[in-house]
Amino acid sequence: MERLQKVIAQAGIASRRKAEAMILEGRVFVNGVRVKEMGTKVKRKDVIMVDGKMIERENKVYFVMNKPKKCVCTNANDEDRKKAIDLIDCNERIFTVGRLDYDTSGVLILTNDGEFANMMVHPRHHIPKVYNLTINGTLSGEDMKKINQGIVLEDGHKTLPAKVKHIRKEKDAKQTTFDLILVEGRNRQVKRMMEALGYQVKRLHRKQLGFLRVDDLSQGEYRILKPFEVKKLRALAMDGTFEHLIKE
Repeated sequence: MERLQKVIAQAGIASRRKAEAMILEGRVFVNGVRVKEMGTKVKRKDVIMVDGKMIERENKVYFVMNKPKKCVCTNANDEDRKKAIDLIDCNERIFTVGRLDYDTSGVLILTNDGEFANMMVHPRHHIPKVYNLTINGTLSGEDMKKINQGIVLEDGHKTLPAKVKHIRKEKDAKQTTFDLILVEGRNRQVKRMMEALGYQVKRLHRKQLGFLRVDDLSQGEYRILKPFEVKKLRALAMDGTFEHLIKE
């Protein structure tokens, strides 16, 4: 069940605040009954009418994409740069779940389900994310220890413990490639963590989000999430534990 004003807003009738005003003004009917109480919740099968017209409720859609580089995760007008949402053939008004930087590729979920999206990105849920990245220089053992314990960023925030795996040091190229497992999703977190340690990220790819991978998708390709995958992601978010990831 969802709040009535949220359903009205999702249908594109008005903003949520305006929808609340419509309810208080007695302009909204649910199953033929006028509703004037805030906080009323409705089911998908309920018939909702605003100003005498029945609203059409959006179908919930869920996609996973291998986001390409040089692509932005925004719905705002950006005529100069390609948007991830424009790569998907969909009649619903979708948005990205969280963001990947313009020059970062990898696993990206897109949906029109706000509640689901919030579960995926809210800090308390600790959904694991695996990044494969290349940095300049050689990642030292001391720095790996700092990553494992948490790093203080430039804004004073200390990250949760993270895990470095599958290290490949390239001496001639003077760079290091490795996997980094995070359970947070702060803005530009991977790059900020490396900057705090004195490294520069030369390449960044999110290879896994929870159990989702995009190994079978070329950059820019996408597919519909299966119902059991959506259900499994919700369960993963509700679990909210992360200690086992760091101890592996």
